[in-house]
Amino acid sequence: MPLATSLAIFQSCNITGVPKSTRCAILRDMAKVRKAERRPPLNKTHKLKRQDWAKKYLKTDFSKVLWTDEMRVSLDGPDGWARGWIGKGQRAPVRLRHQQGGGGVLVWAGIIKDELVGPFRVEDGVKLNSQSYCQFLEDTFFKQWYRKKSASFKKNMIFMQDNAPSHASKYSTAWLARKGIKEEKLMTWPPCSPDLNPIENLWSIIKCEIYKEGKQYTSLNSVWEAVVAAARNVDGEHIKTLTESMDGRLLSVLAKKGGYIGR
Repeated sequence: MPLATSLAIFQSCNITGVPKSTRCAILRDMAKVRKAERRPPLNKTHKLKRQDWAKKYLKTDFSKVLWTDEMRVSLDGPDGWARGWIGKGQRAPVRLRHQQGGGGVLVWAGIIKDELVGPFRVEDGVKLNSQSYCQFLEDTFFKQWYRKKSASFKKNMIFMQDNAPSHASKYSTAWLARKGIKEEKLMTWPPCSPDLNPIENLWSIIKCEIYKEGKQYTSLNSVWEAVVAAARNVDGEHIKTLTESMDGRLLSVLAKKGGYIGR
C-alpha cells in the first residue's frame, strides 16, 4: 500500500486500537515516509513514442552517447528537504526564508561513459532561448571540451538533449547541424521522459549533497561553488554505472509498454 497512512496499513491487517505513536514506531523498522514522485502524465501517443524510441536505440553503444540536461539550484533548496528527526527537548534549527527561494543558478552538464562534462553555469539573468542556448554551448561545451576531442571521437559521439523549446527549435537544430551534430549524431528524444535520461540521477546526487542537513546558501556564487564541489566528488565509476543503465531502461520501457520506469 504505497503512500498509505499508518492507520490504513494497520486496518488492512485487521489490527485496531493501536496508538499512532506505536504504529509509527513499528513501521519505522520496515518502511520510510516518502512523497509521491511528480511526473508529467503520459498519454497513448507519449507511450507509443517512448516505445518507438526504445526500439530504435536498443542496439546502440551507449558509451558513445553524451547525455545532457540543465538543472536549477536555489539558495534554500527544494521544498521539504529541511525535514528530519530531532531529540526530545531540542529546538528545531532556524531557517532563513528568501523570496522565491532566493533566486537560482542554472547549470548545464553532460555525462558520457565515465566522464562528466562540465558543469557549466548559465550567466545570471540569461533566459535560454534558441539563440542564447546555442551561444552558451559554443562558449562552454564546444570551446572548453568538444574541440579537444579527437576526430574519431567526434565522428562516433551521439548528442542527447531533451525537447525543451530552446533545444528542439529549428534554429538550434540547424545550428547544431553546422557543428556536425545532425541526423544519427543527434538523438531523437521521446516526450515526457526525464526517467530515461541518466543525468537526472546525477542531479539527484548533487542536490542531496549540497542541501544535506538542511544546508542553505547566502549567495548565488556560494551555491554554484557547492555544485562544482559536489560534481567533482562523483567519481567516474559512479557515472559509468549511470550510463551503463541505459540498456535496462530501454528494456523496461518496452516491458511497460511505454510507461514510466523506476530510476
